[in-house]
Amino acid sequence: MNADFSRTLALLRQEKEISQRQAARELGISQALLSHYENGVREPGLAFVRKACDYYHVSADYLLGRTLDRDGAVIEADELYDASEEKGTLRGSIAATLQKKLLVNTTSLLFELLGRTGSREAVNAAGRYLAGALYQLYRMLHRAAGGKDKFFALGGTAFSMDAVDAEMRLARVAFAQSLDALEDADVELPAVDSAALADAYPGLTQSLTQVLHSTEEETNKLLGR
Repeated sequence: MNADFSRTLALLRQEKEISQRQAARELGISQALLSHYENGVREPGLAFVRKACDYYHVSADYLLGRTLDRDGAVIEADELYDASEEKGTLRGSIAATLQKKLLVNTTSLLFELLGRTGSREAVNAAGRYLAGALYQLYRMLHRAAGGKDKFFALGGTAFSMDAVDAEMRLARVAFAQSLDALEDADVELPAVDSAALADAYPGLTQSLTQVLHSTEEETNKLLGR
């Protein structure tokens, strides 16, 4: 059973806003056993998976982490909604639309280049790192808007003590190691000089340049330069 199962199992119970004791009783198992399932200590049998799916009204594919659709439709990469195709502005905020487009375009260029390296490790590590940043920003907004920490599988104390930052640092290590592996294997990496990027990805490169410039400008201010 993969790690997604235990995380999803715990999250579904938290969304239902019930205690582990109550869920265990209604699922017909002990609280200790449910705790083991939710923490990935033990793996359940098929009978429990079926019962949990019925109890939480989700598909087995969703519970097992094979799809983001609770009804069970498996989403392929080319079926995912692409926010970069949106036109117009986000409701009430031109600034939000600008930032969205800059970051979507820059992220698209980054993964286009990483995809050309053929390194699944580099792609996954980059995804983990960026997902961590998005997770933190969304969770802070969620809190500020009155959302409850128990909506999340990661405890509030762990989040406040920068557990996600630690995961992001590990993702950066994995990313650096994957690039080292490419260098050791003499893999030819895509050209990243300004001229090559501008020629191959003119629109995306414009956004990348703006993001790099803005980040360096803010960082230099911090350094007093």
